[in-house]
Amino acid sequence: MNFYAPFCIPFIVGAAFMLVVLVIKYVSWIYRLPASDWRLIVKGIPSWQTLLGAWEVIRESLLHFRIFKVNPLLGYMHMSLAFGWFLLITVGWIETAAHLGFRYVPLQGHVFFKYFATDLPHKPVFDFLMDFLLLFVLSGVALAVGKRVFSRTMGMRRTTRHIFWDRVALSVLWLIFPVRLLAESVTAALYGGGGFLTGTIGEWIAEKVNPIVLPTLYEPLWWIYSICLGLFFVALPFSRYMHIFTEIPLIFLRRYKLHAKAKESSFDRFQVEACSRCGICIDPCQLQSDLRINDVQSVYFLRDRRYGHLRQSVANNCLMCGRCEQRCPVGIELNTLRLNSRDKMRNTPDEKRYEYLRGVDRSSGEGRVGYFAGCMTLLTPRVLMAMERIFKASGEEVWWADKEGGVCCGRPLMLSGETDSARKMMDYNVALFRKHGITTLVTSCPICLKVFREEYNLTGIEVLHHSEYIKRLIESGRLQVRHGERTFTYHDPCELGRGSRIYDEPRAVIEAVGVLLEPAQTRENALCCGSSVANTAISDGQQLKIARSVGRELAATGAETIVTACPLCKKAIARGADGKPVLDLAEVVAENIRA
Repeated sequence: MNFYAPFCIPFIVGAAFMLVVLVIKYVSWIYRLPASDWRLIVKGIPSWQTLLGAWEVIRESLLHFRIFKVNPLLGYMHMSLAFGWFLLITVGWIETAAHLGFRYVPLQGHVFFKYFATDLPHKPVFDFLMDFLLLFVLSGVALAVGKRVFSRTMGMRRTTRHIFWDRVALSVLWLIFPVRLLAESVTAALYGGGGFLTGTIGEWIAEKVNPIVLPTLYEPLWWIYSICLGLFFVALPFSRYMHIFTEIPLIFLRRYKLHAKAKESSFDRFQVEACSRCGICIDPCQLQSDLRINDVQSVYFLRDRRYGHLRQSVANNCLMCGRCEQRCPVGIELNTLRLNSRDKMRNTPDEKRYEYLRGVDRSSGEGRVGYFAGCMTLLTPRVLMAMERIFKASGEEVWWADKEGGVCCGRPLMLSGETDSARKMMDYNVALFRKHGITTLVTSCPICLKVFREEYNLTGIEVLHHSEYIKRLIESGRLQVRHGERTFTYHDPCELGRGSRIYDEPRAVIEAVGVLLEPAQTRENALCCGSSVANTAISDGQQLKIARSVGRELAATGAETIVTACPLCKKAIARGADGKPVLDLAEVVAENIRA
């Protein structure tokens, strides 16, 4: 059997072009990985992580479980296109083998088998399966078209704006399967066969279309099908659909513990180009929902970075609250990529802030427990005073790292892109902690907590947020508190909740002294207070607008008092709470200590 026809040329050329571009990209990215990443890969390949990665590829690249969790309708749409197309290819190859045995068949022979197999006897089982899978994929295409036209009915307020290559790939993707349906149906009309879908449509076409005209539709439809496939493959490496292939190696590399770093690395390319630009990250962004600021969301940040068009106005205009990262179905490390983009875009390193604090030790007290207030806690002295009362009531001897000021955790420097200065600050602080011999480091600032745990080398020193520490004191009986009927609602700080996965401890402390009422958006979906030190673009008035939106949601619980566990959040929400009391968790506990 001859498996060649002129109409196959667009498909063959497009597939070959895509393969060459993909190989060049992946070889280039892998070759430039640092030696430390290579060691992780070599160690990871023979481990169980490879098998777990294979299962994750099936679960996420084909079945899209994460998208299902966010939006079941979108999950079905993505699954029907990805898994449906995969099954069409797989069952098609099995069908070819069932007809011809295990002989060599060129790629186009599998793809256009219905065209080449008109002289072979029909196998009803495969006709049914292939029609069923084609209908499955067509349902996804219909939802994809509906998503662009009626996004709100699909549970999305906004969809992504696409570039030229996205539009090319998207347009032909919408055409590929309807054209295939027509081509196979016309083939069935002329030669018989077909399943419940193509066979039925073929019978209808044979009845309605002039027998003289019908053969003239046959070749052109297969040409159009081949051209659509070829165009899609040519556009794919330069469009959002690059994620189809890039997400697979990304899954394995993450399983081998590769991560984005403070400095850009070749691994970042896998993350940037694994973004499908699905737009799920747009709706959670409060810059969009509260301030109507568009084109700075993570989907556009990744797009601009991928194509080398990233501007500081986009890189810097982000709260880095993690709401988009929490929703991202690919699990891209969006905040870290923002940070290393800012680092790269700083033309001249600025050492002034580090130099100002270098060598300053204004610590006081003695104890195995150290307390690091952090810059924002020092600007909210009632939190510091509350912690003093708690330490005193529990009989804890404390070393105060910065009660009189003098040090900074370094996170603000990182957020502004000054990673080299931040690293020097961190090294100085580590030496300071070691010098005073502490074994436990407590902080009231979630920003400090996150950087201590993730960026510092504090082996042998336990790092705790004050919510964790206070809960431990209460449970051990070292701190006695009164329980009353006062109602509280709790705001999860971004860096404490999504950033450090601390949700239960603050709630346990609140429930030890009163009644907790949850807001509508809580835990991993909690709103950002709007005053993130990560955003250097929005104005004070815009920050206040976000704070008022958060304040309204918290007040809607009917609670008497709003509680948070971050001094920055306390200051921000207090501005937008319309007179309702806003307290830090430590203040609530200090007010309810038993004599």
